Amino acid sequence: MPGTVLLLAASPVGKSRLVDAASVLPVLAAVPPAVLSGTDTANVVELADPLEPQAVLTRLRAVAATPGPLTVFVTGQLALDRRQHLPHLALARTTPATVRYTALPWQWIREEFRLRSPGSTTLLVDLHADADTWGWLRTHTLDSGRNNAVFGRIAPPPSRRTVAVPAYMKTIATILRSGWRPPVEQLHQQAFTRLGPEAYGDLVLTVPPMPVPVAAPGGPSYRPEGPRAQAPGGPVGADRAPQAAAAPPQPQEPHRPEVYGDLVLTVPPMPVAAPGGFAARPSYRPASHPATVSPPPPQDPHVQVTAAVQAGRHQEADELALAHEQAATRAHGPASEQALHWSEVRADLAMFARDSARSCRIWLTVAETRLAAGQAPDSPGVEKAVDRAHHQWGQVRDKARAQELGALLAQLRARVPGRRPGALENVQKQLRELQATPF
Repeated sequence: MPGTVLLLAASPVGKSRLVDAASVLPVLAAVPPAVLSGTDTANVVELADPLEPQAVLTRLRAVAATPGPLTVFVTGQLALDRRQHLPHLALARTTPATVRYTALPWQWIREEFRLRSPGSTTLLVDLHADADTWGWLRTHTLDSGRNNAVFGRIAPPPSRRTVAVPAYMKTIATILRSGWRPPVEQLHQQAFTRLGPEAYGDLVLTVPPMPVPVAAPGGPSYRPEGPRAQAPGGPVGADRAPQAAAAPPQPQEPHRPEVYGDLVLTVPPMPVAAPGGFAARPSYRPASHPATVSPPPPQDPHVQVTAAVQAGRHQEADELALAHEQAATRAHGPASEQALHWSEVRADLAMFARDSARSCRIWLTVAETRLAAGQAPDSPGVEKAVDRAHHQWGQVRDKARAQELGALLAQLRARVPGRRPGALENVQKQLRELQATPF
């Protein structure tokens, strides 16, 4: 099925500009549409420094209505409106005083893609935040929709009188110009590997694609039904004050996508569900004689854990994994790969449950256990545990817990610096900022 690609690059004209967003479009435009989309063929829609939020909304609705995979590349800067303090994508005419009227509410992006089939929409974003938005991001996350895969970064404001470059998106485009599009998780990881220390201090977005529901044999493909969001208000008249567009309704408790701080964490997509089970298995067929019938093989315990996560039963999933961890510890010892595997599963489950502090603590424990068992600081298992603890620590919002975990992480980073330079310095810098900020 053909794919659709939206290239959206937007930033204000004049002194409010933080990033030269449109500079990435020639590089992206040089990539074949099929490579941008990851499909055999694709249609590309391009928006360069648009003026009106209504015009952007029209294009969003058009691409949201297309069948097949949708890939959205968004480059620009974030700003908060002064009334509701909600994030907006700044457009060409946006100034700090006119965000509410001239910028695109980020929630419009979420709402327009809300009715698309899970797993069919991927957002790649390279955003710079102004000072107010960067402060807002310390206690909030950028909600991009629970059905969408989101990869990219949000960078802090550049130095005064400096216009930043969309380095992440340009790196993505450079990789794609080779003519081959790796899976989006690998593409994202390759981009940050090339950025190196330049990416430290950014918020790194790594929300993996959701499992794609599989229709029953002969049935239609799954697509959630529901009313479309109401159209925002009409165009602004030249002879009157600008009217605030009516934003689509926002849920009282919006889904909070994963936003990882400082380092890259790529979570592989969960296996796709198959009719009647978690993964496709050979159908069970009894032998012709009843005495020869053998029982089906026992179910993989990971199936039960994943089913609980997909149903939102996070505590049940953790209890199941903990029971297997304890059984593996009794049978093989606490430093065995069997036991450590289930510890790592529990760390990922804590991440899925949005408990970054617990996930960080478990990863720290896994790293300490591996080191105490004699594994080298540069062994893959140790480095992975410390890197993922670092990722999760960057998302801990409670300052007291962040300080406590950060001190433990700094001790580990001194022993396990990892493959990317500056990791220990990054932890120390963040700790100093936490200590300087009053509770």
